[in-house]
Formats: sequence, structure tokens, C-alpha cells
Amino acid sequence: MRPDLPTVYLSTAYLAPVEYYMQMLAFPQIIIEKHCNYVKQTYRNRCIIASANGLQTLSIPVEKPETVKCLTKDIRIAEHGNWRHLHWIAIQSAYNSTPFFEYYEDDFIKFYEQKYNFLFDFNESLRILITRLLDIEPQVAYTSVYKTDFLPNEIDYREAIHPKKNAVISSFKPYYQVFESRFGFQPNLSIIDLLFNMGTESILFL
Repeated sequence: MRPDLPTVYLSTAYLAPVEYYMQMLAFPQIIIEKHCNYVKQTYRNRCIIASANGLQTLSIPVEKPETVKCLTKDIRIAEHGNWRHLHWIAIQSAYNSTPFFEYYEDDFIKFYEQKYNFLFDFNESLRILITRLLDIEPQVAYTSVYKTDFLPNEIDYREAIHPKKNAVISSFKPYYQVFESRFGFQPNLSIIDLLFNMGTESILFL
């Protein structure tokens, strides 16, 4: 990583929202945090999709750490609740009528058919797939320690991109959504919403 280039710090995220990938495209260098203490109810283990009944949150269950504080990189995925099957059924139900779901289906379904022990590894494997499908090539590195001091050309979005906070982006370019006639355009959903609806044109909306 070059210290003279603009850099953004991001948390790990499960099928992250559109604004997350806008940063991936906007910054020449991305550093993904591994050494923060894990925080519940964030995009680390959840995403938001558009279903026929409105917005739907999908959350990955995680094992309760043995200590009060646990680093994100050490968080393990819990196997209870048949969550992989339920998440895939929800994704399939929400997006099987989109123009590009069948085109990308085989790429995604394998993540719900195999076991990952650690949440960070699962998220990163999905992130690598998604950047390839979006046809973007971010230069990504990972933290070795938790950083608290930043240079003027470094942006800390680790906790700013959060399901309970306003987006760091002021506005989003609308794109076609299957349920738009029912609910209106819904911005900043999981990146799969953009990808399944717009396919190879997705990069034009980032």
C-alpha cells in the first residue's frame, strides 16, 4: 500500500450495501478491518434485500464469544437455524424474476451449499466474487492491528457504513428494481439487488 494514495478503511460486510462498493470503486486503496472488536447489528453479519413484501434483513447467526470482547476476524459462524438454506430461499424468492438472477445464480448458490467457519472469510469470499462480477479491481489489504489515528488522505468508514445510520453517500442514482412499482425505488440495498437487476451495467450506477 502506498501512503501517498487516498485510502478508505471499511469493515467486513455480508453482501454489503451499494455505498460500500461505491467506495471500492472510488478509492485507489481499500483496507478492510480485521482487528476491531465485533459489534452486533451491523453489516458485518447482515444485509438488506428487497422482497415482494418489502425490505427484508438477512442475518448470519454467529457463535457467542467466550469473552466479552472478540476480534471480528475470530468470530465464528453458528450452524443452528439452517440459515444457509433460509437465506438462499429468501434471495431466490426476492430475485428470481430479475433480469440477471439466472445469469449469476450458480456463482452465488455455492456459498450457501458449503460451510465456512469464520464470518470474515465468508464475507471476503463473497466480496471477491462480487467485485469480479462488477468488473472492478480494487486494491485491497487487511489490517494487522486496530488503527485509531489516520492521515489526511485516509477515510475511516468502518462504523459509518451502518444499517442504523444515514448513508455516507448523499444520493444514489436510481436503477430498475422489480418491485419498484409497489414500493418505489429503494436505495442502498445489498449490492446483489443492483447486480441481479442491472447485471453488467451495475458499474454505471456505482
